[in-house]
Amino acid sequence: MQESQLQGEGVGRFQDLKVEVTEWRRYLHENPELDFQEHNTARFVTEKLASFGINHIETGIAGTGIVALIQGEGGDGPTIGLRADMDALPIIEASNKPWSSKNPGVMHACGHDGHTAMLLGAAKHLASTRNFKGCVALIFQPAEEPEFPSGGFKMVQEGIMDRFSISRVFGMHTRPGIDVGEFGIRHGAIMGSQDDFDIVVKGAGGHASTPHRTVDPVVIGAQIILGLQTLVSRKTDPLESLVISVTKLKAAQAYNQIPDQVELSGTVRTLASGLRDFAEREILAAAQGIARGFGGDVEFRYLRSVPVTFNHSEETELAIAAARSLVGHDAVDDNMKVTVGAEDFAYMSEARPGSYIFIGNGPTVPTHHPAYDFNDEALPYGIGYWVKLVETILAPDNGHARKAEMVRA
Repeated sequence: MQESQLQGEGVGRFQDLKVEVTEWRRYLHENPELDFQEHNTARFVTEKLASFGINHIETGIAGTGIVALIQGEGGDGPTIGLRADMDALPIIEASNKPWSSKNPGVMHACGHDGHTAMLLGAAKHLASTRNFKGCVALIFQPAEEPEFPSGGFKMVQEGIMDRFSISRVFGMHTRPGIDVGEFGIRHGAIMGSQDDFDIVVKGAGGHASTPHRTVDPVVIGAQIILGLQTLVSRKTDPLESLVISVTKLKAAQAYNQIPDQVELSGTVRTLASGLRDFAEREILAAAQGIARGFGGDVEFRYLRSVPVTFNHSEETELAIAAARSLVGHDAVDDNMKVTVGAEDFAYMSEARPGSYIFIGNGPTVPTHHPAYDFNDEALPYGIGYWVKLVETILAPDNGHARKAEMVRA
């Protein structure tokens, strides 16, 4: 542990949970489930929560989602939400760990097994101590990975914020490249929005040996792909973040055929909501103009997916304070570099003020890599962060705290 970390409380009181929570994490890693199919995972989580003495557990939210409530013994107070995601990815695992996936073609390549295990560990600790006022809502979310509508969107649409009187909401994600025992966070936008688009390029097909008798949608599609890059390089402020990537291309099935149409698909990422409007408008205009210039045309679909993940000021200060009280001042980077990767926790922090923090996974391969694995050494830090966050925000007054101690004695 670095000297700077010693300024904080440290994770000593959470180390006794490490062995047990590691077993849970590895079980979840061995048994990954795709989005909205997390039935075994949800069963596992529900059984653990019940074994901790948590009585208010609601299942079946957004299909396989769970919200469980822990009431503190420190008197009346607000309810804060702590969220972990549960789904895996359609990736063939190559980590070669003893606890590798037993479900071929599906793996926990984004650390959601660790997220779920850390929140379960915090739930066990909080359920046993209850040294806080108000209430903690444990949100176990399905389907963070898929395109719209995701599990976070559905849970918000099904009214969990009002239904459980959640006033603030917090999320956490593993981050390779940050040392274990350290955290990264920033005020304002921390992750980008995600929109997706489809362009069908309409031409007139024919034999590949007589291209002059066709309107070749492959050539048009290639020009559109190149043309879209100028929307970023020549039409947006270089100080603003906008990414337009064409990621799918479907054309003819035969070597000697020029098809009637070509299908292009891609994604748009930005940190500025106004650039979403710009991208939708300008992608269509550019594609349409290029296609018509060659005698073709386009069909266009633009899907607004995940909004910008925005960290609200007060909640972010509380998150920073909780993390630093655990690991020390210098082990928390409060101005980490923003990423235009998207995260559907954004729907929750749109519905309620909230904050999203990254926890170090060490010098591992990146997430979504076939060899990725959550670092179990990070588990006590994640558990400790959740507990310190609750104890920071929902600190009981002295009278209630003494009463609670007498009851437990």
